[in-house]
Amino acid sequence: MTRTLQVDLGVRSYPIRIGPGLLANPAEFAVCAGRPILLLTDRNVADLHLPTVQQALGLADERILVVDAGESAKQFVVLEQVLDWMLGARLPRDGVLIALGGGVIGDLGGFAAAVYQRGIDFLQIPTSLLAQVDSSVGGKTAINHPLGKNMIGAFHQPRAVLADTEVLKTLPEREWLAGLAEVIKYALLGDADFLTKLEQQRERLLAREGDAVAPVIEHCCRMKAAIVAQDERESGQRALLNLGHTFGHAIEAEMGYGQWLHGEAVAAGMVMAAEFSSKLGWLSADDAQRAKALIQSYGLPIQPPSTMTAQQFQQHMALDKKVAAGKLRLILLQQLGHAVLTDDFSPAALQHYLAQACEAQAA
Repeated sequence: MTRTLQVDLGVRSYPIRIGPGLLANPAEFAVCAGRPILLLTDRNVADLHLPTVQQALGLADERILVVDAGESAKQFVVLEQVLDWMLGARLPRDGVLIALGGGVIGDLGGFAAAVYQRGIDFLQIPTSLLAQVDSSVGGKTAINHPLGKNMIGAFHQPRAVLADTEVLKTLPEREWLAGLAEVIKYALLGDADFLTKLEQQRERLLAREGDAVAPVIEHCCRMKAAIVAQDERESGQRALLNLGHTFGHAIEAEMGYGQWLHGEAVAAGMVMAAEFSSKLGWLSADDAQRAKALIQSYGLPIQPPSTMTAQQFQQHMALDKKVAAGKLRLILLQQLGHAVLTDDFSPAALQHYLAQACEAQAA
């Protein structure tokens, strides 16, 4: 069964297709029909899924660029390589760039499409759970900088998103769990009933049972599509999708991109957000513990790295994109299923919490 959702953005609206076997069906690539095509992927995905897509499109080898896998691909030198390839192939402005891969390839390919000839169309084909439920939808594209994750980027919406659920069977276990962190994020920030469902269906989701996984992907995409339609450029409500990310991005930047997977860092970050919310008296201790227990039950980290200090957290968090008028804003929880973007906390309270959290983990 194939599900279709719509991201409603006026003339930039596009469909999200979710279901098995999409990559082998030429009809799914209608947006590319009669147009010059280039395809970007990474080595891991190329070995597993590139032949299927290449056959469906009838795409010649020279129209494909394969880069190294992992967060190291989200840097200027690789972006330059991609743009050199696009220019060398003489891709015109009516051409299409296909991003076949996880969140890294989606971010890198999307940003290349955003800046190439001031913007061309691109197609998102997410091959990881994290990308299917989150990063492929909404038009956020970026590369990393040593001082911060996703600090160099652009908003550039895809023409379509094809989420083939069959490809998820090939994900390494660690990548699967990292994707589930983003699933849990949606429940914590905006849907308490979904939170209960994730508690009840934990074993089925960990086992990747298709009839449990597909509705979860659809639910997350539906939530994100609704938020993006209201706040495309993250001036307000869309920032809620960053629950756990301010703490998590600090972990990724300090530990070195790729040492902690994005979903792993977000998982620990969501626990920290829940604990800090509780310290502020917004969230009950029981609810904070419930969030922590759910994240832990999915095999995800619940504490920051033992080597990180409160000062290191603060240095990275000061560069967060949600800083406004010199004040750090965080996504915190007023209750499970209800997050808020706020600067209604004292820097001293945050510093005290970070010191406690880091000292507890280092002990």
